Amino acid sequence: MKRLLAAFALALATLTAQADAVDTLKAFIRDVKTGRAQFTQTVTSPDGAKKKVSSGYFEFWRPNRFRFVYEKPFQQVIVADGQKVWIFDADLNQASSRKFSSALGATPAALLAGGSLDKDFELTSLPAKDGLDWVLATPKQKDSAFKSVRVGFRGKDLAAVEIVDAFDQHSLLQFSQFISGVHFAADAFHFTPPAGADVIEQ
Repeated sequence: MKRLLAAFALALATLTAQADAVDTLKAFIRDVKTGRAQFTQTVTSPDGAKKKVSSGYFEFWRPNRFRFVYEKPFQQVIVADGQKVWIFDADLNQASSRKFSSALGATPAALLAGGSLDKDFELTSLPAKDGLDWVLATPKQKDSAFKSVRVGFRGKDLAAVEIVDAFDQHSLLQFSQFISGVHFAADAFHFTPPAGADVIEQ
């Protein structure tokens, strides 16, 4: 009987923890309006043979404003100002933009920037792994460029996002030094292409 009760208690605790992971994601999207973190991104080929590692920092201000700044090994900036998403490649001195709605849709960036969770994603709690609580977000759109997104939390802090695209390529973003409640200037997410840059607007 004691073993049965112990097993039941463990199963109940596991289910509660998993349910809390979805609640943590929803609370993060609902309550954390601004934030900043360092990130390391590892992209792995479908066969697992090739890996590319890059790093930089990430900032957001909900709704629909964020900035990914890649600093190593190349410089690239991705900025969403609420209306458009800009991508600037420093090496090419080229900037391109698309309307926010068409550029993001049901993507990981839209999820983090405050997209409609229930509208765009099926959410499923996963067992804790590597010290993180995980949520699986599966796009409801059948033609999405992404098969799945796993979001990991350490406590209430965003710690990792793992993306599997339509070609089975894996991208793992690991966040550190996460700070919420950051005060940004009103024009902090405004992007102006540098003088002389090629500009492509779609």
